[in-house]
Amino acid sequence: MRNANLMLHCGADHVAREAVTQVKTPAATKTWCPIAHGDFIGQVEKALTTANMRVVEEAHALTKGGDRYFGLLQVANCQKTSDDYCYVLGLRNCHDKAFTASMVVGGQVFVCDNLAFSGEIQIYRKHTSRIMEDLPKLTANAMGLLAQKWTVMSDRIEKYKTSELNDAQAHDMIIRAVDAGATTLNQVPAILKEWRAPSHPEFATGKTAWRLFNSFTENYKTGSLALTPRRSITLHGLMDAQVGFLSAPVRVTEGTTDAEAIVANN
Repeated sequence: MRNANLMLHCGADHVAREAVTQVKTPAATKTWCPIAHGDFIGQVEKALTTANMRVVEEAHALTKGGDRYFGLLQVANCQKTSDDYCYVLGLRNCHDKAFTASMVVGGQVFVCDNLAFSGEIQIYRKHTSRIMEDLPKLTANAMGLLAQKWTVMSDRIEKYKTSELNDAQAHDMIIRAVDAGATTLNQVPAILKEWRAPSHPEFATGKTAWRLFNSFTENYKTGSLALTPRRSITLHGLMDAQVGFLSAPVRVTEGTTDAEAIVANN
């Protein structure tokens, strides 16, 4: 399901932004305080503007009758751009207590519209009474970190592109990815096919970590949007270790101050 350059994976109904804002928010209780899906999106956009960034493309999806929201925001840095990939923010919120309001940073490869979340910056906030007080701080902190880490994705991709893999190493990576939950056993044949004969000629030159990485993410298109962040964060961890790329993930959670960040283990 496409909206401009962004791909929403299977498992959710693609909707316009207006449909998201029209979803009714349940009444709060003493211990649970749901927030409107549109308010969450708006808060992230406000933080982006403050950090000198802007949304250039967006895609939204609803499931469970509107109770669960998933969104993708393609972000442009007003000072730094790339011709073949960009940053994407993955958002989710719910009205049925299934998960927290959360955001994770990802990357999108333009040539194939592949999407993968690195997990270097994440925010999570439970739906409790002070959520609307805490979200502005959390999103502002996360966007500030994103501005600081803008070059991380460029460095990672360059490392992937210059790290050669032979077939035995690629096969081992695929098995390790299954064991770690970055993909499923059923997807192995498709990943192997993509590794051996890439669908996009841009990945066909040289057997590198970049080629293998896109063999995985090409197959993420047929999976669940809800599972993609967790799987692709795990994949990044495996690939980073394989090529020797080091970047500490940062998870911003409730109770974090503007000057603090909690380092999380992937």
